[in-house]
Amino acid sequence: MSNRYQGGFLTASYFPLQVPDAPTIGTASAGASGTVSVTFTAPANVGGGAITSYFAIATDTSSGATFTGTGASSPVTVSGLTNGNSYTVKVAAVNAYGTGPLSAASNSAIPSVPVAPTAVNYLVVAGGGGSGGDRGGGGGAGGFQTSSSFAIGASFTVTVGAGGAAGVGSTTRGTNGSNSVFSSITSLGGGGGGAGSGGSYTGLSGGSGGGGAGSYPSGAATGGSGTGGQGNSGGNGSNGSPYVGGGGGGASAAGANFSGSQGGDGGAGTASSISGSSVTYAGGGGGGVAGTSSIAGTGGVGGGGNGNTNSAYGTAGSANTGGGAGGNGNSNADGNNGGSGVVILSYSSSFGNFTSISGGLTYTQTTSGGNKIYTFTAGTGTVTV
Repeated sequence: MSNRYQGGFLTASYFPLQVPDAPTIGTASAGASGTVSVTFTAPANVGGGAITSYFAIATDTSSGATFTGTGASSPVTVSGLTNGNSYTVKVAAVNAYGTGPLSAASNSAIPSVPVAPTAVNYLVVAGGGGSGGDRGGGGGAGGFQTSSSFAIGASFTVTVGAGGAAGVGSTTRGTNGSNSVFSSITSLGGGGGGAGSGGSYTGLSGGSGGGGAGSYPSGAATGGSGTGGQGNSGGNGSNGSPYVGGGGGGASAAGANFSGSQGGDGGAGTASSISGSSVTYAGGGGGGVAGTSSIAGTGGVGGGGNGNTNSAYGTAGSANTGGGAGGNGNSNADGNNGGSGVVILSYSSSFGNFTSISGGLTYTQTTSGGNKIYTFTAGTGTVTV
């Protein structure tokens, strides 16, 4: 372009404003009540500047009424629609120069009132108990599994229990594992194992019960009691030399009593396939023993820790199983921590995701065998259907 001015011509050039090309349309699908979401692929040619947002327009295929929505990337959701009506969606990209052309129309999607799952299966396993200091039997864990149905919009508390802390030295019992909670269901933490000497021989009661401890001649060494419907009692420890701990109770079996110079085995846990494969939870920990010729107790199947002998340390319960810790053989050693619990929820994949999960919950969401599976591994918060 040239403009004449006094003394000659001034020549200048310019580029027209450039908007992005149209996105490549993907699939429209019904979301929550009165909404449709649409996927798309960003255009290769963004025009004169980077894309800043996307504009979607949903058209009622019967009345021609239109509704709009915006978003930073795919997918974009359009709300305010009428449940039961059919809609197609087109998308345009936006940059600093304006809105580009609309894409081709999507397939038809029909929003509807969401329906809550008719059956939600859930497994609630508390934290396992810690073993006592110095040969204390490992604590077991409580567990609870069932199913129910929920109304849409219902909210529930979820808490994942931590494993019980280890006993310190030869006179301190392990502590109970923390409870796990889903809705009105509470799984009780496994009982802490008894200590090797002093006034803390007896295992604590819990979801499955703590194991008894090896003790001096003047002290009884009895396992903690279990809780009906959740777990079983812990085994007894020796009442004198050799100092031998009983096994922690498991969710499906009691902990074994000491036998001569052999520590009691932890009780077995309970298997569940709620996660898509069979996993055993809430085994009791094995009892620890004194003496190199002795035999330590074995942790029960389901995350229970093994005991150990003489100067060696037992093993902690496995994380997210509710397993109890194994007792030590060291004459003045600290115990081991119980395994943390877990809360698992499963329902048919034909239903949508939970509306919200709030609070400090740590979780994963997977799909297996036609079910959506939420596995909560730590924290506490609220789940809304």
